[in-house]
Amino acid sequence: MQKRQLHIKYGNKAKDMVYDLLDKLNIASDIDKRNSLIGIKPNLVLPSPSNKGATTSPDLVEGIIRYLQDNGYNNIVILEGAWVGASTEKAFEVCGYNELSRKYKIPLIDLKKDKYKKIDVEGLSLKVCQKALEIDYLINLPVLKAHCQTHLTCALKNLKGCIPDPEKRRFHRLGLHQPIAYLNKVLESKLVIVDGIIGDLTFEEGGNPVQMDRIIIGQDPVLIDTYCAALIGYSKNDISYIDIANEIGIGSSNLEEAEIIEHNPGYKSDKDFYHSTLVKKLARKVTEDKSCSACYGSLIHALKRLEEKGIEPKEKIFIGQGFKGLSESGIGIGNCTSGFSKNIKGCPPSAKAIIDYIISQQ
Repeated sequence: MQKRQLHIKYGNKAKDMVYDLLDKLNIASDIDKRNSLIGIKPNLVLPSPSNKGATTSPDLVEGIIRYLQDNGYNNIVILEGAWVGASTEKAFEVCGYNELSRKYKIPLIDLKKDKYKKIDVEGLSLKVCQKALEIDYLINLPVLKAHCQTHLTCALKNLKGCIPDPEKRRFHRLGLHQPIAYLNKVLESKLVIVDGIIGDLTFEEGGNPVQMDRIIIGQDPVLIDTYCAALIGYSKNDISYIDIANEIGIGSSNLEEAEIIEHNPGYKSDKDFYHSTLVKKLARKVTEDKSCSACYGSLIHALKRLEEKGIEPKEKIFIGQGFKGLSESGIGIGNCTSGFSKNIKGCPPSAKAIIDYIISQQ
């Protein structure tokens, strides 16, 4: 796999999806030695099941472990430090990671209990957990979700779990963006696998889950965050740490030079979209008929970002396979509504594409 590539697979069967894609990409060939210490860093910000939108699915992690062990890699650890005020041990338990640890004999490392080292990055001193620094091959497993302060929390921000609690507080005093970017200069994500199956619409702690039905794999966390920002309705300019990370050489934020490979385009959901109270409110002007979660999720993120801007669509919105071959007066979302005079192409389109089109029609 090349660093400028992003690989996307749609679906909701995380375990099989990630195993198949890792195997297809021959990721094992990127790991130098069989005894390399492989660290899996999920997002377990607090004790909350992954279907609430805040944490990395244990099924995704299980698929990765199975792939690594089937290829002869057994020196694997799972490491995490929950956010300030939450128990990592409790998160391991509630999120299903204790069971994974027992089943595959994988140690769980609570970074809240770890020692740290001070490391200088371009004049900024950072405290980083010792165990995270010892990893030879770091697999970064963020959840695709919004954040109340930085708008997006994904690959770059996920490494914040690798610093001690007092340092997490200091990151906030420093404004989050610069230290988040600089931390990625210390800890290199060799592989990023985004859990985009269920994330959250507004907050990092979940509560308004949005089913997006996809995983995204790449080696450049800056490129991944740039791509994922658009999926939930933001541009890279809305998230300062993306630009900072690009400037200091962590990766590239130039999506025009990226090769985006969809391994099963046209995927159709076999699972109903979860409609929270907030989602129902946002979708009050939407007519839906047999829509896929991946497409509907993009629309919901778009409607939330528009609401934040004080913009309400003037026309009715249509989405779903039930509108194939039909033409209605309104805005059609995705390729299934290509017969509409006003149509936003994509299967699925990004939230950013939906936002840009609706604003252009105001």
